[in-house]
Amino acid sequence: MKLVTSIIAGLAFIIGIWIAASAYTSRAKSLETVTVTGSAETDFVSDLIVWSGYYARKSMDLKNAYAMLKEDEKSIRTYLKEKGIADNQIVFSAIDINKEFSYERDQYGRSADRFTGYNLTQTVRIESNDVDKVLDISRQATDLIEKGIEFTSYAPAFYYTKLKDVKMDLLAKASADGQQRAEIIAKNAGSKLGKLKKANLGVFQITGKNTNEDYSYGGTFNTSSLNKTGSITIRMEFTLK
Repeated sequence: MKLVTSIIAGLAFIIGIWIAASAYTSRAKSLETVTVTGSAETDFVSDLIVWSGYYARKSMDLKNAYAMLKEDEKSIRTYLKEKGIADNQIVFSAIDINKEFSYERDQYGRSADRFTGYNLTQTVRIESNDVDKVLDISRQATDLIEKGIEFTSYAPAFYYTKLKDVKMDLLAKASADGQQRAEIIAKNAGSKLGKLKKANLGVFQITGKNTNEDYSYGGTFNTSSLNKTGSITIRMEFTLK
């Protein structure tokens, strides 16, 4: 009887060890994962341009400076309309008025401020989907100088109005790229790819096409290039089976 009891106890111990070992192996297997980074990029052309410039007039008399500036505004508006720009695309800012002084010293070395006149400046801004037309106008801004207007042109800024579509498309491609990478790693390791455990989306970057712009931690948003490249990354962790 004691022998039977001992045999049963021994078998129970062996079975317990086997169950524990199987559970540990199963748990260890379930903890095996592979982590990859998927990426995708695409090129696109801006479909919105924003261009601006400013002009100025200076006079000892405020009313005279204001009158000259308003004449310049009229001439600029006419010029832009002749170039095919609609009224609702042209925005003139409020006039900025500055009293200017020169700092001088008299024959005794005493400093004094001498009033040199009122300097009035105003900005004109154009926002349009006709990118090529406005880009040409920005390059021909010297025509206004030839008309006697002290005009300074800023570099145009370029935007894309369908960035949401670009981002969603890149996200799908980056996810597919990440899964493909994980499958290759799993196959080479003699395993099979399991379920997606977690995913962390990287920053959406927009850089100028064929430029050496650096990516930034918060995301680069290029506005100086007509042709752009959008890119995104996604970090993915899969289980193995």
